[in-house]
Amino acid sequence: MIPMSLLDMQLLIAAVLFILGCLSVMLGVFILMARGYSREIKTIAAHTARLGHKGIAQEVSGLVSSASGLIDAINQLVRTASGVGVFLIFFGLLMIVAAYWIISRINPA
Repeated sequence: MIPMSLLDMQLLIAAVLFILGCLSVMLGVFILMARGYSREIKTIAAHTARLGHKGIAQEVSGLVSSASGLIDAINQLVRTASGVGVFLIFFGLLMIVAAYWIISRINPA
């Protein structure tokens, strides 16, 4: 068994929290940048808008309502991805603050 003092354990916990916090912040930023409003979602939204205009021109109400529902679903998808990214950033910052708090509570002997 590896002998660890209380100081070693506090440092280990703080280091792990800091590393996990940094990874969480980076993952949150990546999700916001890459998955927030990707090229595929833009293409689907553009095609849906064209489909909606065609439905209005030809007076097909079912087509228009379906296109409207698809646009609403795309907007909800974007909001969900952005929410996950923001949550990961805040959670990562909270872990970094917790690591700092643990380090500040170490009593020098």
